[in-house]
Amino acid sequence: MSEHGTDLGGSADTVWRLRSRGCWREAAELLAPTAAQDPDVALRRAELLIEQSLFTGHHWQEAEHALRLAEAGAAAPDQRAAAACARGFLAYVASVLGPRDRLDEAQAALGRTSALLPPGAPGRPLLDFRRGLVAENLLHDRTAAWIAYRRAHDGATERGDELLRSYTWGHLAALALAAGDVERAREGFRASLRLREDLGFTVGVAPALAALAEVSEPVEAARLRAEAARLVQALGGVPVWLARRLGAVPAPAAPPNGSVVREG
Repeated sequence: MSEHGTDLGGSADTVWRLRSRGCWREAAELLAPTAAQDPDVALRRAELLIEQSLFTGHHWQEAEHALRLAEAGAAAPDQRAAAACARGFLAYVASVLGPRDRLDEAQAALGRTSALLPPGAPGRPLLDFRRGLVAENLLHDRTAAWIAYRRAHDGATERGDELLRSYTWGHLAALALAAGDVERAREGFRASLRLREDLGFTVGVAPALAALAEVSEPVEAARLRAEAARLVQALGGVPVWLARRLGAVPAPAAPPNGSVVREG
């Protein structure tokens, strides 16, 4: 899989299967021996553990340690850009789910990423998406978020990054729903769900089901939420923020700011 930088040669399938089922730590352990010598693998390992924090709301120190190792080994401009992008994402996730606000750190890191990446670089779509997350959920600027998500969506489409497209579809749909365009929101949520099912990104299917339920008729919405709750329970209660909303399994307390979390 190439999505979010998981192309690891012969181990790619195993890492993807573990990641897609929410087994981030096991996937990271597989990468650990190679990560010690290969800066690119170290960055991919850090991204896995940051994603674990996004879905669980915990394991911050583990993600931070992996990212520091990746930052220390990054030498080439594209590696330093990827490390800065990961730093911005970790700061964003920690601001939404973690113990303190790290908005300034997120903005500074994503700004460094932009300065390091030339126009049309492979990392641009992911950077644009993460800038959209910051704009939408930390700065509460929906216009800036839509512009960033749209750029990310077009870039992901051009590069064939179907997992990133599933995220951009979902966030563009959420903005359409906030603007009252239910039909466009339904189209986007359906596209996001279809991509995740096709990719086998199991841990991301439940959020897509719950999102589609928001724009479905009552009977269909109930079915979708029940399916999402069963999937969350089968995965041991992740994503924790969705488990809380659905009442699927006991989950940790709400984020410090009391916000309703959407996946990053």
